[in-house]
Amino acid sequence: MASRARVRAPELIGKGGWLNTGNKDLTLSDLRGRIVVLDFWTFCCVNCLHVLDELRELEEKHRDTVVIIGVHSPKFVHEAEHQAVVDAVERYGVEHPVLDDPELATWKQYAVRAWPTLVVIDPEGYVVAQHAGEGHAHAIATLVEELEAEHEAKGTLRRGDGPYVPPEPVATDLRFPGKAVRLPGGSFLVSDTTRHQLVELAEDGERVLRRIGSGERGLTPDTFNEPQGLALLPDGKVAVADTVNHALRVFDPQSGTLETVAGTGKQWWQGSPTSGPAREVALSSPWDIAWWQDRLWIAMAGVHQLWTYDPATGTVEVAAGTTNEGLVDGPAAEAWFAQPSGLAAAADRLWIADSETSAVRWVEPAEDGYVIRTAVGTGLFDFGHRDGAAGQALLQHPLGVTALPDGSVAIADTYNHALRRYDPASGEVTTLATDLREPSDAVLVDDDIVVIESARHRLTRLRLPEEAVRVEAVAHRTQRAATEVAPGALRLEVVFQAPAGQKLDTRYGPSTRLLVSATPPELLADGAGAGTDLNRELVLADGVTEGVLHVSAMAASCDDDPDIEYPACHVHQQDWGVPVTVTEGGAARLGLVLAGLDA
Repeated sequence: MASRARVRAPELIGKGGWLNTGNKDLTLSDLRGRIVVLDFWTFCCVNCLHVLDELRELEEKHRDTVVIIGVHSPKFVHEAEHQAVVDAVERYGVEHPVLDDPELATWKQYAVRAWPTLVVIDPEGYVVAQHAGEGHAHAIATLVEELEAEHEAKGTLRRGDGPYVPPEPVATDLRFPGKAVRLPGGSFLVSDTTRHQLVELAEDGERVLRRIGSGERGLTPDTFNEPQGLALLPDGKVAVADTVNHALRVFDPQSGTLETVAGTGKQWWQGSPTSGPAREVALSSPWDIAWWQDRLWIAMAGVHQLWTYDPATGTVEVAAGTTNEGLVDGPAAEAWFAQPSGLAAAADRLWIADSETSAVRWVEPAEDGYVIRTAVGTGLFDFGHRDGAAGQALLQHPLGVTALPDGSVAIADTYNHALRRYDPASGEVTTLATDLREPSDAVLVDDDIVVIESARHRLTRLRLPEEAVRVEAVAHRTQRAATEVAPGALRLEVVFQAPAGQKLDTRYGPSTRLLVSATPPELLADGAGAGTDLNRELVLADGVTEGVLHVSAMAASCDDDPDIEYPACHVHQQDWGVPVTVTEGGAARLGLVLAGLDA
């Protein structure tokens, strides 16, 4: 077995304390003898949610040797609230201990730079691997088997039950509902996300008429996997964004039947088809859907795009977005999104809740296709609760939008616990209601609006107010320590070490990709753009003293055995936003770990 570098793992500390441990604080000494996988995550991040699902098989297969520890490391202010972390752990079915680290103390100790990041600690308490982004479950599984064999032989492996203690279940009719639609008869169909079901509620929004789905995770005629968006189709059926199944389903309220119409059940990866027969093309975390322009539009949160499904031809295709994460307007094919999570159709435009940029945007037809525009929001790092002119107004991770009859749009401003409104006629943003708990969607019913209070597990009916609620304005920026870099040349190195038994897949050309940009763009005098080498010489411009470097890296590796006719391949990818301060004496090298350890 090849020797590997080992670094002593820092202690696990977090002011918010521990969840899923039966009120016991854990230390690394408690975990000695076990293989520990630290999962640095935050619940706003769809890539982090993908990794939670990637780890489920590893967690089950190696339950007696592996302990997964979630280290919750917030991006948004709301995510630093302890109760919000408690809710998220239940909402996403996290079945391992979680350390609530609101001040990023453990994040800093482990020099983490991106969500999600996985760190592997061996049974003797040493860090042996680090992986950023998605697609590393196979590599970690291989490493775990190596570590099991190595430490079994040394006598340093300790098998047995882990420290996970499940929380007590709570009885409510809904559990973290996501989206809702009003059926023609006046009842509501709600995606009961955490229970993997749809629930039909009576007109009062409270009485349960029926449940659809067994409540187990799956992709069968009787199962869902964390469903979210719902859309009423012209024929009276309801389309369902079956988010963690990476699929679109169609439910017939009359017959009660459920059909899969798009998606393979597998997650889309770079290089996969972006159009074609709907059942043959993979999707990635479809979060919401809306019927507009004679087709179903899909907020594809997992790849920062909009797609469409045309039931007449049975095909899907990309409609907008490049898969790069950020806020860029313009022609649909060139636009950037960041986890679009809410859609609402109006006559002349499709409204979008672009959650990670805390933005409301829209699609409108143009002479040669579609164009993307932004109403509220500036990018990935600025958020808050501020009303007034749209150009300076702030939201915090909105998940839903609802078109109103007067041409304005209501916004489920999720992390501000508020219902907001943007009026294109006046260009103003106002607050319609506060003291809502993580609102994720709203449905217009005559002069009322019914809001899904996701973290209160209920629908709440409000009268649309004529006057806006006055709130104290607050603005925030994402709080992460900036990296000090020297002026002039900066060597960017993305560290990638192929998993044991694998090599870079070069059968069809380069197997790596690197995309670099900056906010502001003027930060980079040279080095921006796409390429295939994971190392690049950047040049920082004179006179720009701070900014954010946006780095997106991808690598594909395959089984390294000439006797395998069809080698298994795996895609590893991650996006970083690295705040930098340009200062004399700063670093001339920026190392980012995609997989492995940075020497």
